Amino acid sequence: MFLDFNSYFASIEQIIDPSLLGKPIAVCPTQGDSGTVIAASYEAKKFGVYTGTKAGDAKRMCPGIILIPATHSAYQHFHENILKAVEQVLPVDKVCSVDEMRFRLLGEEREPENAKRIALQMKQAIYDNIAPSLGSSVGVAPNAYLAKLATDLQKPNGLVFIEPHELPDRLKGLSLMTFCGINRRMKARLNAQGIFTSDDLVAASPEELKKAFGSVLGERWWYIIRGYDILTDFDSGKSLGHSHVLAPELRNDADCRAVLLRLAHKACARLRAEDFWASYFTIYVRGRISWSTGARIAPSQDAISISKTIDRLWAEREFSQPTQVGITFYDLKKSLYTTASLFENTKDFAKLGHTVDRVNNKFGKNSVYLAAIHKARNHAGEKLAFAKTTLFSEGKDDHAWPDTFRGGAAK
Repeated sequence: MFLDFNSYFASIEQIIDPSLLGKPIAVCPTQGDSGTVIAASYEAKKFGVYTGTKAGDAKRMCPGIILIPATHSAYQHFHENILKAVEQVLPVDKVCSVDEMRFRLLGEEREPENAKRIALQMKQAIYDNIAPSLGSSVGVAPNAYLAKLATDLQKPNGLVFIEPHELPDRLKGLSLMTFCGINRRMKARLNAQGIFTSDDLVAASPEELKKAFGSVLGERWWYIIRGYDILTDFDSGKSLGHSHVLAPELRNDADCRAVLLRLAHKACARLRAEDFWASYFTIYVRGRISWSTGARIAPSQDAISISKTIDRLWAEREFSQPTQVGITFYDLKKSLYTTASLFENTKDFAKLGHTVDRVNNKFGKNSVYLAAIHKARNHAGEKLAFAKTTLFSEGKDDHAWPDTFRGGAAK
């Protein structure tokens, strides 16, 4: 059984402010026309406004749309209360993201009528303990992948069963991009191999799918779409990073650099918290002319040593009219498997970083920070992106949300 909340961020904003109920709203990180919608209410979706739509386009497509900033601390707060509510009905097998979770049905729970009863009880628990307006779609299928697919077949407030005897024919008549894991690039790859629709996908042999996908993953797809319950979670390699859409007043060279250093400062705090050392990182600036670069470094987890490399790379920058900046660390290893450099004092800087973390955890976020990020220190706050369920805390009371929750789960 898979549970997917409908327009989660937008729905939470409507719960927080009931005056927004029934109105077209879009959650945007920045309020300028160049900002991007990260969530839209169903009232806005009726006008074609979806995740990824530019704010300026959303205004033209949906006159009267209300653009509101994201309240990530509230999304985490509600997520925690949702878990308490649904686990009154059935234990969570895996939290897949802030708005998705799966449950394993056992024994008699697998009987369609029993599964339907459990699904309806779960929806009722959300209605009673969270909010009547928070819609959810439930999918039930022989494996987790197909259960998730089922939630996309009926929205909002869907309840869809895919039973073993219906497979694989039940999946015919769908577009390829209905299937999670098939993006535009993969669709083009499949098209090149003669697979244009889900009918073609279903008809292909394991060998043909392996060739089409370019790896053994294609062969696994053959089994997955026939209901086999096999592993479908693949780790493509550990990385850690942050990005930020620049507010209009920060879209200049100096402030862009300050925000980049702020992102490095935050990412390094996460490296230390998770006991990772990075040996490579990339930075980018998106704009009218975009720029990106990267560098291999001595194993590091502090912003002081990394900022020196950033400054060296920054001297060769080539971009114009910046709108977004980001940094990502790769080649992450735990302390146990990391050998410190003999020639650079990154180990000492890391100790200093841990001391800064302890001060901030005791006295509050930004009690101590790099002077270079002073102007940008309150920008680039933590966000709940895909597959994240908690917000990383940079200090005492960071992401504190007033407990004004109206549902029973918080009582």
